[in-house]
Amino acid sequence: MIAQFADPVVFALAAGLLGLMVGSFLNVVIHRLPVMMERDWALQCAEFRNEAPPAFEPLSLARPRSRCPKCGHSITALENIPVISWLLLRGRCKGCAAPISLRYPLVEALTGLLFALAAWHFGFTAAGLGALVLIAALVALTAIDFDTQLLPDDITLPLLWIGLALNAFNVYTDLKSAVIGAMVGYLSLWSVYWLFKLFTGKEGMGYGDFKLLAALGAWLGWQMLPLTILLSSLVGAVVGIALMAFARHGRNVPIPFGPYLAAAGAIALVWGKPLTRAYLGA
Repeated sequence: MIAQFADPVVFALAAGLLGLMVGSFLNVVIHRLPVMMERDWALQCAEFRNEAPPAFEPLSLARPRSRCPKCGHSITALENIPVISWLLLRGRCKGCAAPISLRYPLVEALTGLLFALAAWHFGFTAAGLGALVLIAALVALTAIDFDTQLLPDDITLPLLWIGLALNAFNVYTDLKSAVIGAMVGYLSLWSVYWLFKLFTGKEGMGYGDFKLLAALGAWLGWQMLPLTILLSSLVGAVVGIALMAFARHGRNVPIPFGPYLAAAGAIALVWGKPLTRAYLGA
């Protein structure tokens, strides 16, 4: 079985199928994790004020079963096949025909595509398997930040430690570069945050952005940080201008930076070294 996965085509196909299933789970994470965080904050506030804790229906990433928010119809296994079920249901709930967001199959398809790409690039190696973990986390963080402008510590902090652990065995870079990358990644955006706040009195980004760049530095090493920051800034600028020009997105409406960091991190993961060599003319 392991020998079969050593074939790059087989591993890429298997990773793509795995990515579809992981993407289905990521849809649950994207929807539920911010709700779980909000409830936890409400409980902490009630405890701090010596108030009765608010009553919430039990909620975790595993329970209760996924259901339609309109009619409460429980999603069966046949209705939860990545991408295919959405197409067969024509994007509507089987119970009440309420529309199902297009984002669900898009997250599944994107995760499957990125998994296959990473598997093809790295092969059946520690770097290839680790890349699947990083990509899954980046997809979840991207969607959560778009929805809530939050980058949960429950994802960013474990991601940082996993990156350091992998690079203790020189999977992507050496441990020294990974540790420096984590420190420089955090402190670089932290410095930008405080300089922007000093001159404008406003907060230009959140602490989650610092932690995400620190995690990317831990995975890829400090050498990839300039490319990551440059790519994320370029993508963010292009998307921001497009939103203001075509979607009438006001200049005072905040635009999350995490998705652009995540996209830049994924690009740096796969093509970072050749892009850096091409830029330096090496």
